[in-house]
Formats: sequence, C-alpha cells, structure tokens
Amino acid sequence: MRRAVYAGSFDPVTKGHLWMIEHGVNLFDEMIVAIGENPDKRYTFSVADRVAMLRETTSHWPNLRVEIFENRFLVDYAREQGAQFILRGIREAADYEFERKMRYVNADLAPHIDTIFLMPPREIAEISSTMVKGLVGPTGWENVVKQYVPDPVFLRLLAGR
Repeated sequence: MRRAVYAGSFDPVTKGHLWMIEHGVNLFDEMIVAIGENPDKRYTFSVADRVAMLRETTSHWPNLRVEIFENRFLVDYAREQGAQFILRGIREAADYEFERKMRYVNADLAPHIDTIFLMPPREIAEISSTMVKGLVGPTGWENVVKQYVPDPVFLRLLAGR
C-alpha cells in the first residue's frame, strides 16, 4: 500500500490545500492529512476547528484520513504511520529552497521515505492561509475570501466577524 502524509497547520484550509489533497488521494492508496500543532505558535482556529473543517471538506474521499501531530519531526510521524511518502507543495522559489533542504534532512533521518513535490496551477499558487486571514475585515472582504476557501471555512470566518 502506497501511503503518504501531507502536513500543515491548515489555519485555515484553503482551496490550494484542497488541490494538493485531491492530487494526493489520486496518487496514493492512502492519504493522511496531518495537522501540525506547535505550542509556541498562535493559531486563528483551534485544532478541533481545523480538524472539523478538513473533515467536512474531504469526507468524500474514502482513502483519506485527517490526524493531528505535535512537537515532532514530520518524517518521524510519517515513519510511525507506515508512510513511504511525504507530499509537499511548492508555490514559489522560496518554497523550493526550504523544501529542498528539508527533503535532504528527511532523507538523512529516514532514507526509505520519499518526498514528492507538486506545483499547483497558477490560479491558486498564491493562495495561503496567511493571505486569506489578511484579507478578512475590510468592507467587501466576504466576496474576495469566498473564492479562496471551501464553504465550511468561509462559514466559520463569517461567524467570527
């Protein structure tokens, strides 16, 4: 069984994340979306909300599960899950440089786990959780943000205003 882990904070999940997840569930027999929880980081949404939003938007994929991992290296988590692959997205040159270095560190720690890189299409390549959160607030934000996030996220953003 080809199992992969796609990890992130997903604070909140965006349509860019969903593009990665959709490609992952089509590439692998089992896809684990792992929500990273770092106690030193401040999140907009609780881990319970992030899990709920991801599960609501991905429940139609039977070979996908949403999990939480905290305070450990992603490659160690992937090994514990029996994953042979880590799925990562590259949107820009800075992502490439960071992910390239992490791929080599991960290979030192677990040579049997391969990192697979995907590059999203141009129309969603600039979408990030940080960008979405930065758009919330000004008059008319709802019309802008709605195009970048799935409905469960949009409804939570509306409720938070």
